[in-house]
Amino acid sequence: MKNTALSTTHEALGAKMVPFAGYNMPVQYEGVNIEHETVRNAVGVFDVSHMGEFLIEGEHALELIQKVSSNDASKLTIGKAQYSCLPNDDGGIVDDLIIYRIKENTYLLVVNASNIEKDWNWIQSKNNIGATMRDLSEDYSLLAIQGPKAIEAMQSLTSHDLSAINFYNFVVGDFAGIEHVIISATGYTGSGGFEIYCKNSEVKQIWDKVLEAGSDFGIKPIGLAARDTLRLEMGYCLYGNDINDTTSPIEAGLSWICKFSKSFTNSEALEEEKRRTPERKLIAFELDERGIPRQGYDIVDGNGNKIGEVTSGTMSPSLGKGIGLGYVPTVFSDVNSKINIQIRKNAVPATVVKLPFYKK
Repeated sequence: MKNTALSTTHEALGAKMVPFAGYNMPVQYEGVNIEHETVRNAVGVFDVSHMGEFLIEGEHALELIQKVSSNDASKLTIGKAQYSCLPNDDGGIVDDLIIYRIKENTYLLVVNASNIEKDWNWIQSKNNIGATMRDLSEDYSLLAIQGPKAIEAMQSLTSHDLSAINFYNFVVGDFAGIEHVIISATGYTGSGGFEIYCKNSEVKQIWDKVLEAGSDFGIKPIGLAARDTLRLEMGYCLYGNDINDTTSPIEAGLSWICKFSKSFTNSEALEEEKRRTPERKLIAFELDERGIPRQGYDIVDGNGNKIGEVTSGTMSPSLGKGIGLGYVPTVFSDVNSKINIQIRKNAVPATVVKLPFYKK
């Protein structure tokens, strides 16, 4: 089990630690609901240093990225980031990721912790054009400072105007007394804020100063459990749950990150799938009655026939009702369609809704 540079810090704060993607990670401190509400209403800080970081450099860097990723990275200017995915050869998804353009011919790819080795090998297998690749995952830490008070709470830590950094834009500059930190207006919560990339040797200083600067704004350390409820309320896909090697980006509702103006892995087949409409779709649903949908629960029709299964589900702290995602035949995917979630012996009625669940 690997530790992040802050594992002992989390333990000292009383965090409940659990194995996650091969790392010893804090799942919660005070409790999921308290931590969730802190991010929705104020500001919280997550240690997500288990995520992977690859540097792709050289004159062929963009060519390689264009070949392996579904979005159009040629649109990226220095200081901009982009959500994308790595399609496989069989219609599925190797991983989803964020691509940052750091310099003219330098790109940072941020990938999921559980897929670091798989992603590296996949991209390397496509690199027959001489792009330089470096895996920085073991050397870098990542903090997510999220919530509506993030800008106000963190402004004292940097000379950059945080309010001027637009969504999916970033700067490389000073933060919490450290130079050359990536300050990125990205996140996985839907409540605004930043993600901070720094070296492992720098993260403890940054963590301490973030908590100090945010103390007047109600900042709290936040665990992975609240990270999951926050992202699910926004309908953000989680790799391994809602997308994987067998789900296509089209049926997952990610056709918006598939730019068919260029050629990429399996692009012709994906474009054809989009044209003909996929057989199944990822839907969002809310329970009409009390209950908590969980990953793996059956989705059934009015006659009790299984039509799919829940890929992510929880009791929404913000809405006070059960919410979830799951794949069903396209005929059941229209908003306001009625389905049922099999929770033990009960088929609990649910309604297909439009994302996000949580509307600010």
